[in-house]
Amino acid sequence: MAGVGGGNDFQWCFSQVKGAIDEDVAEADIISTVEFNYSGDLLATGDKGGRVVIFQREQESKNRPHSRGEYNVYSTFQSHEPEFDYLKSLEIEEKINKIRWLPQQNAAHSLLSTNDKTIKLWKISERDKKAEGYNLKEEDGRLRDPFRITSLRVPVLQPMDLMVEASPRRIFANAHTYHINSISVNSDHETYLSADDLRINLWHLEITDRSFNIVDIKPANMEELTEVITAAECHPNQCNVFVYSSSKGTIRLCDMRAAALCDRHTKFFEEPEDPSSRSFFSEIISSISDVKFSHGGRYMMTRDYLSVKVWDLNMENRPVETYQVHEYLRSKLCSLYENDCIFDKFECCWNGTDSAIMTGSYNNFFRMFDRNTRRDITLEASRESSKPRGILKPRKVCTGGKRKKDEISVDSLDFNKKILHTAWHPKENVIAVAATNNLYIFQDKMN
Repeated sequence: MAGVGGGNDFQWCFSQVKGAIDEDVAEADIISTVEFNYSGDLLATGDKGGRVVIFQREQESKNRPHSRGEYNVYSTFQSHEPEFDYLKSLEIEEKINKIRWLPQQNAAHSLLSTNDKTIKLWKISERDKKAEGYNLKEEDGRLRDPFRITSLRVPVLQPMDLMVEASPRRIFANAHTYHINSISVNSDHETYLSADDLRINLWHLEITDRSFNIVDIKPANMEELTEVITAAECHPNQCNVFVYSSSKGTIRLCDMRAAALCDRHTKFFEEPEDPSSRSFFSEIISSISDVKFSHGGRYMMTRDYLSVKVWDLNMENRPVETYQVHEYLRSKLCSLYENDCIFDKFECCWNGTDSAIMTGSYNNFFRMFDRNTRRDITLEASRESSKPRGILKPRKVCTGGKRKKDEISVDSLDFNKKILHTAWHPKENVIAVAATNNLYIFQDKMN
C-alpha cells in the first residue's frame, strides 16, 4: 500500500452508500457489525433489529474495464429474534453483536452470527434450477392418487430465477451466562471461540450441545470482581493460541497446549501507566474495546478510547507503535462521561498487507494510519461528499486558537454520529464504514 492519503500517489474516493437518508433513524436499522468474507467478494452487515444483510460484488463490466464492481444486495435474512429469559426475567435483544465468515468449502457460503446469548451458523446457497415432473404430486404440490398413476415420469431440472437461500445449520445456545462480545473462527476451521464478560468457550462447528470452557475469570465472590473480558480472538495460523483483552487495558495470550483451562496466561501485555497523566477517567479510557491479530500473526492491535496500539507478540512490556485517534477529546472527558460516550466501543482493522490500520471516531470521522510512513489521515463518511468517484478531502479538528477555513472546532463535533464498525477488504484498498444506519464503501483512486 502506497499510503493512507495525503501523498501524490494515493487518495480515497467515494464508491457507494447503502441505507435510507431519513433524519429519524429507527433503532432496529442501526448497523452493529460489518465483515468482509475471505475473498472480499461478499460483505455482511448485522443490525440492532437482528437482521443480516449480505452484499455481493458485481463482476467488472467490459464497458468500464477500470471500474471495480459495486456491491449490491445478495441476501437479507432475520438471524435473531427478541427472546425472554423467564428464569432471570431478562429480555434478550435481537441485536447482532458479531458476524464471522467461515472459509468457503463448496458452492455455498457459511457465516456465524451472534446476539448476546445465542450463536448461529448460517448457510447461504444459490438455487437456479427446480425439479419438475414428479410422479406422486402435481406441479402445484397436491398429492396424486397413486391408483390413477398409469405411467412413470422421469423428473427433470428446469432453469428458474436465481434464489439465494439462508438456512440455519447449527444453533449454539445456553453456554453463556453473560453477554457475548466476541466470536472468532480458529485457523483449523473446525473450532471457534466465543467470549462473554467473564468466560471464553471453545466450540466445535459440528457440535452444538457442548462446549469447553477455556477461560473463567469469575471470582467466587462477585464483589471482588475488578475486570471483565472485552474482546477475544484466535491466532490467524496457530490454532492453539488466542488472546483476550480486559477492561483494565491488559491483554493475555494463552496457549491451549499448556492446560485445558487457560486461566494462567502464557504472555501478559501491559503498558506501564504514566503517573503524570493519571486522572479520574484513566481506568475507563484504558479499557480495550477491540483486539485484532495482524494477518501475518506477528503483531496484534488493540483499541482503547483515545488510541490504537500495535504490539509485537515477542515484546510484552510496551507496544511497538501507538497512534492517537482523537487526543483532542482528552479535555472533553468530563462531558463525554456525562453523556455516556466514554463507554463507546470502537473497533479497529488491518489492511490486507498489515501496512495500514483503520479505526473510527466521532462526527462520522474515521482515521487511517500508515505504519511505514507514519502518516495519518482523518476522513469523513457523509452524504455531502458522496459524489460518484468523488475524492475524500482530509478533515482537521481545531483544538484552540484561530480556526482555519477547512477545520472543524472540537466544540462543534457531533457525538451522536460515530463510526464504531469498519472493515477493510482482505486484498484491495476497499473499505466499508458503518455510520449509524448507513454503510459507506470507499476505494482508492490511483493517479
